[in-house]
Amino acid sequence: MRPTEASTAEAQAAIAEEFGYFGDWSERYQYLIDLGRKLPPFPEEWKTEAHRLHGCQSMVWIGAEGNADELEFHAISDSTIVSGLIYLALRVYSGRSAAEILATPADYINAIGLAKHLSPTRTQGLAALLQFIRETAQRQAQHQE
Repeated sequence: MRPTEASTAEAQAAIAEEFGYFGDWSERYQYLIDLGRKLPPFPEEWKTEAHRLHGCQSMVWIGAEGNADELEFHAISDSTIVSGLIYLALRVYSGRSAAEILATPADYINAIGLAKHLSPTRTQGLAALLQFIRETAQRQAQHQE
């Protein structure tokens, strides 16, 4: 997924602003579902065990392309809400340099109150997703040295 904002900080600020428009969590969950539907198509040939993200209750597949200068992530889930969570993470981190990814904590999660409104299994899955992104960035940064 290509970034729509110029930096991770701008992406997180835009996410916080967008979620601020909604008064309650039923509206925010619907927005998450709508965002998940905007994920770009995921390559069918990547829907393998090698690309499966473990730690999620839902089926999630993820892959990365690029190098330390620019990492592009692709992911999909069989869950509509998880797809929305993926969309948010990719909006912040995909298309960025490894250095920018590693320097950017996922502040948007607390900024929009997501941490308090996810089930333990979804929280665990989101942590696994963010860990995959960080570990991929770390590997690419080490290759660059």
